[in-house]
Amino acid sequence: MNTARLRDRLAASDPGLLRLAAGLRTVAAIALTLAVLALLGASVPHLVAGAIASMVATFAIREKQRSAQAVTLALGLPVALASLSLGALLSTRVLAGDLFFVALIFCAVYSRRFGDRGTALGLIGFQVYFVSLFVGATVSGLPALYGVLCVAFLCSAAARFLLVPETPSGLLERLREAFRVRLAQLVSAQLQLLDAGPEEMDEALKGVREGTARLHETALMIQGRLEEGTSDAAAARLVQRRVADAEIAAERLGLLLLSARSAERADTLTLHLPGAPAPRAGRMPGRDEAMARVRRDLEALRLLVLRPAAARSGTALSQVRNRLLGYREEENLPPAPPAVQDVFRGIGETARAVLGLRIALDGPQDESDDSPATARSREELDAEDAVIDAGEEDGEQEKATGLGRPTTRAAVQVAVGSSLAIVGGEFLSSQRWYWAVLTCWIVFINTASTGEILVKGYRRLLGTVLGVLAGIVLAGAVGQHTWTAFALVLVLVFAMFYTAPLSYTLMSFFVTAAVGLLYTLLHTYSLSVLVLRVEESVLGVACGVIAAALVLPVRTDRRTNDLLVTVLERLDEVTEAAVDQLSGGSPEDLLDQARDLDQALADLRAATKPLTHPITPLRARRDTARYVVALLETCAYHARSLAATAELLPTHPSIAADPRLRRAGRRIGENIAAIAAKVADERSTAAVETGPSIASLLETEVPGTPRFGRVTDRVLRHLQRLDETVVGLARPLQVPVAGPRG
Repeated sequence: MNTARLRDRLAASDPGLLRLAAGLRTVAAIALTLAVLALLGASVPHLVAGAIASMVATFAIREKQRSAQAVTLALGLPVALASLSLGALLSTRVLAGDLFFVALIFCAVYSRRFGDRGTALGLIGFQVYFVSLFVGATVSGLPALYGVLCVAFLCSAAARFLLVPETPSGLLERLREAFRVRLAQLVSAQLQLLDAGPEEMDEALKGVREGTARLHETALMIQGRLEEGTSDAAAARLVQRRVADAEIAAERLGLLLLSARSAERADTLTLHLPGAPAPRAGRMPGRDEAMARVRRDLEALRLLVLRPAAARSGTALSQVRNRLLGYREEENLPPAPPAVQDVFRGIGETARAVLGLRIALDGPQDESDDSPATARSREELDAEDAVIDAGEEDGEQEKATGLGRPTTRAAVQVAVGSSLAIVGGEFLSSQRWYWAVLTCWIVFINTASTGEILVKGYRRLLGTVLGVLAGIVLAGAVGQHTWTAFALVLVLVFAMFYTAPLSYTLMSFFVTAAVGLLYTLLHTYSLSVLVLRVEESVLGVACGVIAAALVLPVRTDRRTNDLLVTVLERLDEVTEAAVDQLSGGSPEDLLDQARDLDQALADLRAATKPLTHPITPLRARRDTARYVVALLETCAYHARSLAATAELLPTHPSIAADPRLRRAGRRIGENIAAIAAKVADERSTAAVETGPSIASLLETEVPGTPRFGRVTDRVLRHLQRLDETVVGLARPLQVPVAGPRG
């Protein structure tokens, strides 16, 4: 039991075990390289060169397919040999060496426009040239270093394809397991929200919000691996659909719990930002008694998520499943206030999503103990599967990346910043000036605005200073014990790769501490060298910021505005397509459009980090950025829900097309377009229009006709909340709000 619990925790904290695999693969490559070189009698400088080269050859490659990885690794070896040769040839020609280094840096950054392979080859070329400077490569020593590089690349290949292999299908399987565990963790967080007292409400709400975000993160990761990890397109579509269903159902259940818990309507989890007052619960006759049953059913739902679906007939688990799925039918709902009955419905829908996910991932299940409600849920899922299998798969459309201009700009900026770093670094040290260049290079990786570079530079400096202190302690403890130092380097390298996606400061700390040990191995360690490391890092960050601010600058607000317009455009596309399909229009690939919206929102969230960072002095702008992103997350949730509902049209008799919805959705689309126009151009005179509720727009003019026809209340609620939230975006973005026309 403890082993299973530990495995679940690891799967949830590291979806797909991506960080663990990256760390183990890199450490395995380095350890194997050191072992082979030691058997060949290599010197310590050659051991250091081999360790760094094998690390670079391992982490530089990012392709998903193993065949593509092998090709890139094979191409990387001649690139590394050429870079090493030029580094040795130009080591005595200062001016020519500096000019070539700048040209190499420009090409390495510019090569990112050619995708993962171009990025990997550029990174290998730059880093191996750095290795030649670090170990002091000479022309006479090139033959031995050629052998070291060949060993390093072969060991990297062995680690990647034999020792720590990774197949697309295996990775997808681990991501599915992570999704299951994170879904169970979210249900646990919802249980804590249900039980939280007034003083615990903020923390419980934070747990639900974070659990929802982690589940969404895993869903996006699965989406990115479906094509390579599934046997055919139909299987990929089925898994995509079931993951989306489970994600939306779990998020909606959290909102329903919040509404029932507080006796107030809850439209979103994201708007309850840290520091904002959380809703408080009060006594409500009938509600508190029903909450005990809700608590029991949430525990049962969590058990249903965690336990294997292949439960044998007659087990308590099948009875639990039947009870929860029964809540999807009105006659099975327990007596309770309306808000609490909504929670029971949400539990039933989440149980149905879990059942669909199990069938999609594990195949047909035992049906001998099915209740009538469970049998009907299976029939619905089978009908949906048939629609997915029969649907034509559109070919994946290659979208123009538009990387020409951004890549060229980044290459020019890095070249200018590196030139400044070379000049300044030479003044600090004629032997180790390259540390300033390396820092300047690193702060530009995966950044696109001056603000992002400034924040990354700050984190780099903090990690470097702390790493220098750790390096002093470790170097003193290790002394001249070569293999003890290499063992510690392996530990630090693993920690570097395992923490890299979590904290850039921690990554910088571990890499700096490892560098201190490498200096010890090369007999060049001293306190002055580590202090120089900090000085060169400060210089590199300063040069990077100067280049970013003065050479073809991209201001943070300009980049966030561009990304905000993209998010609004994706939101408009998803909403318009979903409403059109709900109104009787032709079906479209709504889930893919919804994922495009999610990715655009993730890009915007990352770009606003400089604005929301604790060190920013602009508090008002920070609060505005956080509020706008929270509103957009709310819009994305309702748009995803509309898309998922629209795709149910062919199989659910309770959800059918209603042409009146097209009129209701038109105002939402026009308001989104007005906001996008204002963000793109401040001179725009577009205004957001308010008016009657979405439900009132569907009123029929024929007396006695059902108010909503066959359109479900849920569709109307999502449209209403989306309409309200879009109008809410107008105030922080300073878009005029007008009353209804005419």
